[in-house]
Amino acid sequence: MRKIKKGDDVIVSAGKDKGRRGSVLRVLANQRVFVEGVNMVKKHTKPNPGRSVAGGIVEQEASMSSSNIMLFNPSKNAGDRVGIKTLEDGKKVRYFKSNGEVVDA
Repeated sequence: MRKIKKGDDVIVSAGKDKGRRGSVLRVLANQRVFVEGVNMVKKHTKPNPGRSVAGGIVEQEASMSSSNIMLFNPSKNAGDRVGIKTLEDGKKVRYFKSNGEVVDA
């Protein structure tokens, strides 16, 4: 089970965008994540008439290491560490380490 999943609300804890919030767009297999509106880079694209793509400079999100983000805890209003525990019925859930509150309801 992964500690960060697609759609999670996260806050950046390290890097040039430290303190910014966004939601996870996708998680790659090598533990890199794309966060909405964070780590923006400019990509130069060539025009492709076959695909009707205009050339120019496109601004898009780049991947960042999952170690540089923390799950956003709404009760604490800050980033928080996440752990994984097994409930009595055998189901694995994520929980916030600071207050023990379960993330996956």
